[in-house]
Amino acid sequence: MLAKRFNSPTLRGAIAAAAVFALPVSAIAQIAGEEPAAPDESSTAGLNLPANPQILGHNDPNHRKATAKVNGEVITGTDVDQRLALIVAANKGKISPDELQRLRLQVLRNLIDETLEIQEAKASDVEVSNAEVDDTYNRVAQQNFGKTPKELADYLATIGSSPASLKRQIKGEMSWQRLLRRNVAPFINVSEEEVREVMDRLKAAKGTEEYRIGEIFLSANDVNQQQVQANAQQIVDQIKKGGSFVAYARQYSQASTAAVGGDLGWIRLAQLPPELANIAKGMQAGQLVGPVPVRGGYDILYMIDKRQVLTADPRDAVLSLKQISLDFPADTDQQDAAKKVQLFTKTVQSIKGCGEADAAAQSIGATVVENDQVKARDLPGPLQEAVLSLNVGQATPPFGSLKEGVRVLMLCGRDDPKVDDGPSFDQMMSKMEDDRINKRAQTYLRDLRRDAVIEYD
Repeated sequence: MLAKRFNSPTLRGAIAAAAVFALPVSAIAQIAGEEPAAPDESSTAGLNLPANPQILGHNDPNHRKATAKVNGEVITGTDVDQRLALIVAANKGKISPDELQRLRLQVLRNLIDETLEIQEAKASDVEVSNAEVDDTYNRVAQQNFGKTPKELADYLATIGSSPASLKRQIKGEMSWQRLLRRNVAPFINVSEEEVREVMDRLKAAKGTEEYRIGEIFLSANDVNQQQVQANAQQIVDQIKKGGSFVAYARQYSQASTAAVGGDLGWIRLAQLPPELANIAKGMQAGQLVGPVPVRGGYDILYMIDKRQVLTADPRDAVLSLKQISLDFPADTDQQDAAKKVQLFTKTVQSIKGCGEADAAAQSIGATVVENDQVKARDLPGPLQEAVLSLNVGQATPPFGSLKEGVRVLMLCGRDDPKVDDGPSFDQMMSKMEDDRINKRAQTYLRDLRRDAVIEYD
């Protein structure tokens, strides 16, 4: 397991859900709050039915059997199903039955932790009102889904979840963060001297490489090692097929970074265990590696990005580009396409600056699209390097295919980024405080688990 980071007072559950399952709605939504239709009395004609029947026995179709009891509080199978539905939607349903069963167990563990957090907050007289939860739910609906609360409720119903499930996540997060701010944060001290020492080390490391890495850590012991490794490999396979790394990290990872989608933030290789540092050094942005055996279990690593400490990153340059494109008719064969590409390339190479681009493109039937606010890092990897090596007025080599046509990018201007001066004193102090609060919070939750009375069905 790698370094731990404090989950700042954002909604781990609500925001996570909002970020990863804002998917198109294809099923018909249930209308929350709609008045039920009046009964058709003619359909019961001839039956001797009392106006207010008293049901004898236990025939309750809404009875839900407990999956677990946490200090006497029931977590039902429906609770698990509705929370699981959010994750299934995030992965567009691409989850195998075996994976789904393992995910169900992880969701149950998350619900147990959530219940313990809410119970502890209540025992400590830390209250979160329904109005506060509703306000946050409404804000999530608008900011993360672009929906009204009613529209979000309808959408959640279509995927098998509910507003109540999402609101409970919100309440759990708000309760826990409020509890930490009262019972933990006031007792965390970071001196000015410590902050200055860290900032001095940061300045001394100027120019060295930093890595932004995501992790999923699964703990293992001698008994379950093979099973955990197999589980980790299946997670890797699912992510490579298009699954959300962030979603899997939140639900599966047993590191504290699970709360922030596995994101370790910017770190240097020296902060990693040697076995992971050697692997990370050779990884490229966007690469996934694992499972890697580490002390106590297995790690899955995802290289989010790289940079040099306190050095301007060329990829943050804002570019003014012209894209010159030549499309091929549907019936164009390879030979004809090759001739068109040859003429296109010759014409582009003859262009002297962006001012001639439009006329030159028109002469060969090509089109020009202009954009003067393109960040270099937003371009596909191979094009980043090609564009950043250009002088103003030059174009990349042609790229494309028979189906997509051929095109080039011409550099018309470039605003280089300013040198990164690093975090301010206050920002560094806040981060160090967050790190220490996070470590204390993990201990706090472990104590709650240890003392809890948990019964399973």
